[in-house]
Amino acid sequence: MNETIVCVVGNVATQPAYRELASGPSARFRLAVTARYWDREKSAWTDGHTNFFTVWANRQLAVNVAACVEVGQPVVVQGRLKVRTEVREGQQQWASADIDAVAIGHDLSRGTAAFQRAVKPEAPPTAARPEPSWETPGPADPRDDEAARQQERRPVAVT
Repeated sequence: MNETIVCVVGNVATQPAYRELASGPSARFRLAVTARYWDREKSAWTDGHTNFFTVWANRQLAVNVAACVEVGQPVVVQGRLKVRTEVREGQQQWASADIDAVAIGHDLSRGTAAFQRAVKPEAPPTAARPEPSWETPGPADPRDDEAARQQERRPVAVT
């Protein structure tokens, strides 16, 4: 598959929007990524252009994002980049850069976090089923196997 996988470091720009859909939980938020560079003339770090991405999370990742990601937090997002363009009002072109997230985490180079494993809901107990026998029953003597094949070839009288 020719997908564009990206790893983006930035700040959460909008509160994650969480929704329960028929296909499962989904969450999205905007991520601001600003390039910084060293300005020799000013002898200081200077902010460059800011890019905004819409980050989409699904299933358990969406649940975890809704529980712990907040506006302003530095995060690292890895996922598939999807760029969409549309024409609006006949002439204006509009572009959107979305990331279908595979993993999202806090940027620990800029702060600390305490990891807490997500608790999965317990499944109702099911009745224990016996393990199936995977062995094919067959004769121990290869001559018995030949006799069985000849028995199958005999014509059957129909009355």
